[in-house]
Amino acid sequence: MTTGKINVSVENIFPLIKKFLYSDHEIFLRELVSNGTDATLKLKHLISIGEAKVEYGNPVIEIKVDKEGKKIHIIDQGLGMTADEVEKYINQVAFSGAEEFLDKYKDSAKDSGIIGHFGLGFYSAFMVAEKVEIITKSYKDEPAAHWTCDGSPEFTLEPADKTSRGTEIILHIAEDSLEFLEDSKISGLLSKYNKFMPIPIKFGTRTETLPKPEDAPEDFINETIEVDNIINNPNPAWTKQPSELSDEDYKNFYRELYPMQFEEPLFNIHLNVDYPFNLTGILYFPKLGNDMQIQKDKIQLYQNQVYVTDNVEGIVPEFLTMLKGVIDSPDIPLNVSRSGLQADGAVKKISNYITRKVADKLKSLFNENRADFEAKWNDIKIVLEYGMLSEDKFYEKAGAFVLYPTVDDTYFTLEELKEKLKENQTDKDGKLVVLYAGNKDAQHSYIEAAKEKGYEVLLLDSPIISHLIQKIEGDNSGLTFVRVDSDHIDNLIKKDENTISKLSDDEKAALKTSLEAYIPKAYSVQLEAMDSQAAPFIITQPEFMRRMKEMSQTGGGGMFGMGNMPEMYNLVVNTNSDLASSILNTEDKTHQEHLVKQALDLAKLSQNLLKGEALTAFVKRSFEMIK
Repeated sequence: MTTGKINVSVENIFPLIKKFLYSDHEIFLRELVSNGTDATLKLKHLISIGEAKVEYGNPVIEIKVDKEGKKIHIIDQGLGMTADEVEKYINQVAFSGAEEFLDKYKDSAKDSGIIGHFGLGFYSAFMVAEKVEIITKSYKDEPAAHWTCDGSPEFTLEPADKTSRGTEIILHIAEDSLEFLEDSKISGLLSKYNKFMPIPIKFGTRTETLPKPEDAPEDFINETIEVDNIINNPNPAWTKQPSELSDEDYKNFYRELYPMQFEEPLFNIHLNVDYPFNLTGILYFPKLGNDMQIQKDKIQLYQNQVYVTDNVEGIVPEFLTMLKGVIDSPDIPLNVSRSGLQADGAVKKISNYITRKVADKLKSLFNENRADFEAKWNDIKIVLEYGMLSEDKFYEKAGAFVLYPTVDDTYFTLEELKEKLKENQTDKDGKLVVLYAGNKDAQHSYIEAAKEKGYEVLLLDSPIISHLIQKIEGDNSGLTFVRVDSDHIDNLIKKDENTISKLSDDEKAALKTSLEAYIPKAYSVQLEAMDSQAAPFIITQPEFMRRMKEMSQTGGGGMFGMGNMPEMYNLVVNTNSDLASSILNTEDKTHQEHLVKQALDLAKLSQNLLKGEALTAFVKRSFEMIK
């Protein structure tokens, strides 16, 4: 038997390991199972090149929990180690690696954004164990070895009587970590971290019922057998070629990833690249609607089929973090801070690749079946619109497939829209005016007025639409977006023809004075000569002010402080309406006030602005009028 001291200069490295990594101490199981997987895959490689003259067989990694003995066993059938290799890899490499890691990160806060702790490997065992044993036998014809360490730098190394190839690690669980002796806890961790590892992982057994023979009698009782409980799928869909997978395979894998998700994904994007970096994965577009927050952190990041995190910020472009799925890459550095990650050259290339791949897939879906793409538009638009705002490379490609729906459910690309509108919606200054509504019901009367003129009205109702149309206008001179309720219809698209007012300038001045006596300060009175059949009072909200306010409220644009400004409205009064003449000509000031307030309330009602006490008073007043 050999005894010795691990060569570390920090005497208390074990408490340091435990303390530093405590917030994430459950990863010990991921690390030890990963090590067992590596040892098994390395053996497979050595056999394939003829260096190891042994049978590979059907190796599994087995986890056993001994609750009474307070032990966890992790057993593999990999290449194993000789006593010399234990001395080298455990006493020298592992612990010098531990010291280096701690030295580098001990001043960081535990939540500083280090993604995972890959490379910790073996010594993460001391986060939960007060003593660790290794019993290992190499594939080489050498005696087995038994290493023991109780969490101090002292260790013992002696021969063992193990006859089968591979390594068994025995963790003697510390008093503050007894939760890890619960089957449900271990089962949960294996499912979280090791669900798709490439070697079968056994955790206990389960009962399986054998099928009933065809000629079985009525009272036949099905036989049951105990089989290994394999908790993982070693060959998940993303490790296969797209040509090997059907639509149903992709859907089944989605259900495997999200067993509690009942809605089917809309479509998927299979990522598969091996140069200039390695990356595989499958991304799914779920039904999103207009909610920008609810879906985040659903993409799982793996490294060689080992789960790392579901916070992929910096690796996946931000606008795609609303998607679901899996990304697996050995080329993502997992021991750096997030700011370091975003500056990493390989990560930038990966992010750009994902952006390009998503854009190419969307374009092909649009070209292959436009009707189907249009049917899905409202469920995916928030991701694409956000992508256009946040990623220039995506914006450049988006013109080929981003759609602009009308209130009548027809869809145009931007180029199609320009062609469709240029004849009828170009104003007297040669500017193409794109009319849009944010809410089909709330702006119904304005939409109808526009349609009577033969104008197309888009339905743009995303929470970030003000930002997006601002960007599109900036890139398309001679094009402007105007919401239908931002002015009366003749002013939205100004043509050369002018409607003559029935009222003289003096009469208009007198009318404006009378109106302003009863109209609240939040409304700017604007007299307009319009068709006599048009509404007498119309409330509009100036496009620029409303858009800046919306942009300020949703962040990242607008003018400073405008998000908190009170709402400002224009009250457009049609000087050619009978009501305008009645207000002007009535001698009875009480009646005049009544006319103005009733008309203003009707206009407010059409804009959904009449609420609370004012609505109650309006309803009461209206009932009195029809007695």
